[in-house]
Amino acid sequence: MSVFAGFDLGGTQLKYGLVDSHGKILREQKAATPETIEGLLRLLKNIWEDLERREKKGIKAAGFGFPGIYSLKKRRVLQSPNYKELDNFDLHPSLSRLIKVPFWINNDANMAAFGEFKCGAGKGAQSLVFLTIGTGVGSGIILDANLWMGKCGYGGELGHMIVNPEGERCNCGSRGCLETEVSASRIVKKYNALRKTKVNITSEEVFLRAKKGDEDARQAFAQAGYYLGIGLGTVINFLNPEKILIGGAVMAAGDLLLRPAIEEAQKRAFKASFECCQIEKATLGNKAGFIGAAMWAKEQAKRAR
Repeated sequence: MSVFAGFDLGGTQLKYGLVDSHGKILREQKAATPETIEGLLRLLKNIWEDLERREKKGIKAAGFGFPGIYSLKKRRVLQSPNYKELDNFDLHPSLSRLIKVPFWINNDANMAAFGEFKCGAGKGAQSLVFLTIGTGVGSGIILDANLWMGKCGYGGELGHMIVNPEGERCNCGSRGCLETEVSASRIVKKYNALRKTKVNITSEEVFLRAKKGDEDARQAFAQAGYYLGIGLGTVINFLNPEKILIGGAVMAAGDLLLRPAIEEAQKRAFKASFECCQIEKATLGNKAGFIGAAMWAKEQAKRAR
């Protein structure tokens, strides 16, 4: 049995683990994301040494999912809107000094999409779009059973399509991106605007208030769902995917967000395209990224033979 390692770096946590050739999790853990790149490399070094000690049969290959625009040619993240420490840092040689097995780097949301495609709600699908909604909005696209990355590796950044031209400035530099309208922080901001007060709470607390009948909380999710629906309708018309899978921390809100999103998507998409597409919750949760990274490493290692 071959073993593969996967790493998924988020704004607050690094999720990682070992999986077998079928994507079954053999070991999984998480750690707080260091504030500096030096801290991140130290953490990865310690984790890798620990994984090697524990996995006596050896690790065949490793995959890394990092947030941001990853250049396949330069093998570095050119721009990471939510983790600036990665911007233009020469990742590959730094990791080569730590990781002594073949490894591959990709965008974190691409890896989560690949995880859902191989082992989650997208298993068996030929085309799907994956969205993960949390601190930001990540996305990945599978077309004809292959991960679509574009010419240079920057494809699939649906979180930065414009859904509100008059919206707020996004960390990417644009304005009115899907990310600025449906992310966790935006839901909190919408809630405070509706209440005309400023309460220091999380989107999870807004969700709990919505469940208890707080109309402002419900409306905050409905507004986010409206903009999500605009994005989904655009994706459906553009790609005609078999499935759209939505994951991430914000999706814990379930129908509070998904119902208005689907209703809006139905209004904006061609009827035939909408009926052809299944919109569902992703199933792997925050494990999708590291599972996908490990399975991606497995596939790349096979191709490299």
